Amino acid sequence: MEIVEALGYFGALIIGVVLGLIGGGGSILTVPIFVYLMHINPVTATAYSLFVVGSSALIGAIKNLRKGIVSLRTAVVFSIPAFIAVYGTRKFLVPAIPDNLFSVAEFMITKDIGIMVFFAMIMLLASVSMIKNGKDTLQKKEEVLYNYPLIIIEGFIVGVLTGIVGAGGGFLIIPALVLFAKLPMKKAVATSLLIIAIKSLIGFVGDVENLDIDWIFLISFTGISILGIFLGIYLSNFIEGKKLEKGFGWFVLIMGIYILIKELT
Repeated sequence: MEIVEALGYFGALIIGVVLGLIGGGGSILTVPIFVYLMHINPVTATAYSLFVVGSSALIGAIKNLRKGIVSLRTAVVFSIPAFIAVYGTRKFLVPAIPDNLFSVAEFMITKDIGIMVFFAMIMLLASVSMIKNGKDTLQKKEEVLYNYPLIIIEGFIVGVLTGIVGAGGGFLIIPALVLFAKLPMKKAVATSLLIIAIKSLIGFVGDVENLDIDWIFLISFTGISILGIFLGIYLSNFIEGKKLEKGFGWFVLIMGIYILIKELT
């Protein structure tokens, strides 16, 4: 096993540890790890990411269901448009994207470059969310009306984004659940994991017919990530996850900038 590949599997462990510690964010690393360390093309990498993200989130969701802190009704309302959107995006939209998108000053923007640039932009948005850690803003719920139509719209938008970049989208889901469903922050985080699990795994099904899946590699990578989740949950007894979130946000910001520079130069 090459050193770079070994670093990729170590990255799988880190993804799980971050998810276990702060309840999200780690999945934003899966695509860069697949592309830059495992040398997998971006389309396949985003598909694999959906499986890793969905499986990891499912573990957390089961844990939260046992605790009784998941709003099943809200999860269903959000998940239905989300998984329809992500499935349709993976099965029809992504394969329909042309290999060559457009050129700028004789520099050709290909499908792979376009996906990675878009992913980097999502990373930058996620990093800002983690750095700000906008608890105070999100918890001012009394001024916001309970609004299921907006939850459905947001679910569809998040589903399309998830389908394109392969990330869980928790940084978009949690604010929607707090603002539009008026869920307490803790319950919103728990519910978001169930939503992420459903839409990611169903979205991955849309790829099974289109891509040649290396199941041995994917399951082994996912297994290491899940082990990382349990390690992260254990470490959370000694480390306060929220204190790490801002630092991880800065790391994601740097990674997003790195991907933009790498892909566009």
